[in-house]
Amino acid sequence: MRVLLVQPGRNEAMGLQQLDRVEPLGLEMIAGAIQERCEVAILDLRLEPDALATTLADFRPQVVGISSSFTTDIYQALSIADMAKSADLRTFVVVGGHHPSLHPADFGHPAVDAIVVGEGESAMRELVDCLTTGDDPARVPGVVLNGPPGQHCTGQRPLLKNLDDLPHPVRSLTSSYRQDYHLFLSRPVAALETARGCPYRCSFCAVWRFYREQVRFKSPQRVVGELEAIDERTVLVTDDNFLADVRRAGEIARLIRERGIHKSYMIQARSDAIVRHPEIIARWQEVGLDGVFISFERPDQAGLEAVNKHNSVENNERALTILRRQGIEPNASFIVDPDYGHDEFTALRNYVRRLRLRIPLFAVLTPLPGTSLFGRVGSQLTTANYERFDLLHAVMPTRLPLVEFYKELASLYRMAYPRWKLGLGRMYLSLRDMWRRNQAPDDWPGMLAAVRRFGDPQAYLESEAIP
Repeated sequence: MRVLLVQPGRNEAMGLQQLDRVEPLGLEMIAGAIQERCEVAILDLRLEPDALATTLADFRPQVVGISSSFTTDIYQALSIADMAKSADLRTFVVVGGHHPSLHPADFGHPAVDAIVVGEGESAMRELVDCLTTGDDPARVPGVVLNGPPGQHCTGQRPLLKNLDDLPHPVRSLTSSYRQDYHLFLSRPVAALETARGCPYRCSFCAVWRFYREQVRFKSPQRVVGELEAIDERTVLVTDDNFLADVRRAGEIARLIRERGIHKSYMIQARSDAIVRHPEIIARWQEVGLDGVFISFERPDQAGLEAVNKHNSVENNERALTILRRQGIEPNASFIVDPDYGHDEFTALRNYVRRLRLRIPLFAVLTPLPGTSLFGRVGSQLTTANYERFDLLHAVMPTRLPLVEFYKELASLYRMAYPRWKLGLGRMYLSLRDMWRRNQAPDDWPGMLAAVRRFGDPQAYLESEAIP
């Protein structure tokens, strides 16, 4: 049996996901679960946007699996399903990821045969076995089947007890893409999962619901074993809260040092964990910690409590000090409430300036399906277009006129990332990529002159090179 796993391409959304292109780690792990049973290929449409029809014709898969973790991916996922069925009506099309797991009704579509709900490794393995032998897919737990009567749920699948039993990701299936996986200015970047779940219940997040309010960890030995198999020097740890178990994090750092692994790491962490254990940041900085993502969320305590963050502004600021003492400037993200007026936007700008945050991110509060926020305010949505659920569009009523709201939101980004700074970043990426790929530009003098010109903010602002 041949199985094609597909990562949807870029959509029309404008959100923060446009700033990165991380490897499809979930599909690589699904491939690890089924590779002994069938022939597997991965197609990343973000890098080969026009390759689906050709791949379907050449590979002729019996099963097409589509990742649809982001809400904004839905329409592309359904389009891929349509193309797979058009190529061969006998193709079994299955969709998985966060959104279809938490809201499978959105995928009750004629071109979709099944939705895998929750963790996909075991379910996909059993589903492929059923399809190979001609058995009934309804016998596979953890699946929603689409049929003429409607959707049928086969029952809940228990969560995997020991994450060390998970298959290793088959990164070789994305070998032709790996140089183009990046996070902001860092490339190439590999992704590493060391845990699943989060113990907190933030109203805007569905991670804790996806993992049924449980947190599980891979052992330090398993984590370091995966690290040793990664070629890339920069590694993004995808855990929502890498420091949820500080003792384990310390043991991972010890093993990295012991085995002489030299890489650069980016993690996500809560500020309260950093404040309670500043020593863990020092230990990780010694083995290569280079970036930390912290969700500050709001500049005021009342705002944090409104989103059920269970943290404090004081912790955020103390964590910032701890990280900077180790030479790490964090990426600090904030949630912009649709109910913000001019005063609230001004307060947020002043807060970012006071803390001298160099890499702030601003996202509009969005009730994503599956979150408790969606259950509470879903009736207030101003649009049913999921491509607007990109964290940069307001999908609930705004206190300010919508044009004024977007002007204020844009002003936050203009303050943090003036055009000359973006120009320098683009030039830096271009030069670095050419050096890494040993591609000399045709006109070195002209390139160097451009670098000097963009190095002068005033000259850059007067330039029309980047509109």
